[in-house]
Amino acid sequence: MLKADYSDKRRVVDILSRSFDDNKSVNYFVKQDRKRTQRIRKLMEYSFDICYLFGGIFLSEDKEGCALVVMPDKKRTTLKSIFLDVKLVLSVIGLSNIKKAMKRESIVNKLHPKLPFYYLWFIGVEPADQNNGIGTKLMNDVINKAKMNHRPIYLETSTLKNIPWYEKFGFAVYNKLNFGYELFCMKKV
Repeated sequence: MLKADYSDKRRVVDILSRSFDDNKSVNYFVKQDRKRTQRIRKLMEYSFDICYLFGGIFLSEDKEGCALVVMPDKKRTTLKSIFLDVKLVLSVIGLSNIKKAMKRESIVNKLHPKLPFYYLWFIGVEPADQNNGIGTKLMNDVINKAKMNHRPIYLETSTLKNIPWYEKFGFAVYNKLNFGYELFCMKKV
C-alpha cells in the first residue's frame, strides 16, 4: 500500500468517481441534475482534500485501488476546511439539499464512538480491475494500519452486495438506517 500525496489526487478521484457512480449513499448527497457526474467528481475531490488534511489516502501498489480514511479526533475547523465545506455545498449538494445532508450526517455521527477511530470513508477499485484481489489487499493493509494505531474501524455502506465482503474482514453491522435507501453501519473492533 502506498501513501498518496497531492500529485495522486486526480488518480484517486478518477477511481472513486467511477467506482461510486451509481452508489445510493453518494447520490443521496449529490444534486441530481445534468451535472451529476461532475458533482460526483467534486465530492471525491472534497473527500480527498479532507482526508489529506485529517486522515490518510492510500493507493494499491498498482494504483488501481484506493482507500480514504478520516480520523475524526484529528479533524479541526480551519479556514481551509470551512472553504472546502462551502465549496461542497455550492458545487455538489446544492442549497436545496443542505438540510437533508446535514441531518443524515448528524444521525450517522451520533453512532460513532467518542474514542479515536478510523473512519473508512471510501474504498474503491477501478471497475475494470475489480474482483482481482486489489481491494482485499488494500483492506488488509488498512486494517493492519488501524491495528498498529490501536483504532477500531467504522464505515457505512448502502451497497448490499458489499456487506459479505466487509464481513470476511471481521466487520459487523451494528445499525441500519433508512434515508429512502438502507445504510448499513459497520465496525471492526
